[in-house]
Amino acid sequence: MKDSYANCIFVYVIPIRSADLKIPISVLVLIHNLNHEVLLIERADRPDFWQSVTGSLDSPSESLEGAAVREVAEETGIKVQTLPKGALKNLQHCVEYEIYPKWRHRYPPDVDRNTEHWFALEVPVGIAVQLAPREHLNYIWLPFEEAAQKCFSQSNRDAILKFFSPPHDFLGLSKGGSQS
Repeated sequence: MKDSYANCIFVYVIPIRSADLKIPISVLVLIHNLNHEVLLIERADRPDFWQSVTGSLDSPSESLEGAAVREVAEETGIKVQTLPKGALKNLQHCVEYEIYPKWRHRYPPDVDRNTEHWFALEVPVGIAVQLAPREHLNYIWLPFEEAAQKCFSQSNRDAILKFFSPPHDFLGLSKGGSQS
């Protein structure tokens, strides 16, 4: 797995023949609170597969932050715009990974890699979560160590552990995942 790309900006020229095909650029949004608890959601298409909010860009012109805000709202009902300014942080980190063979049909032909950009969203303890039932079955708040263990995705585990475990090498972050 490659990571720590300089500025994490990639340009793909991929002919997308159908609006149903996914763009191989995605976001992972680590939703957490001040108690160092992490929100995980269980996939509807793969019961017992727990993850953070994730999703691909809807169009090549959608910004990474726009995708993060949209995915959080779609998957959890949380409106980033109602939270304090700076609650959503682009961690300036991305990873490239192989797309699981069983999900490659969702992408253009010959696409087998995805670039995932990491974000963190700090929310108040007890914030209401409203799942999209077609996408997710359940949600759970767990201490970050337990959340990392429960994730099916290695990149999701890595994002959680890297965010909460010093030394932080995300830009502008200090102990505990807070902005300095």
